[in-house]
Amino acid sequence: MEKYEQVKRHLKDIIFNNFLGGIAWGLGATVGVSIVIAILSLILKNINLVPFVGNFVSQVTNYVLQNNPQLIK
Repeated sequence: MEKYEQVKRHLKDIIFNNFLGGIAWGLGATVGVSIVIAILSLILKNINLVPFVGNFVSQVTNYVLQNNPQLIK
């Protein structure tokens, strides 16, 4: 019986531990994604693809604004 009492935890402890684990997972995922994006942007900067991406975004923006003039205020 003593082994069972040592294994059994209160609901508050379980919820608190899972909450902290979720916060740690979210923080770790955010930091990891930001590092990956930073590395990819450095690689793209050195490959000189950024002007191509910038031109593409500019063309998409111009297309959207020409087809939806109510967006311009």
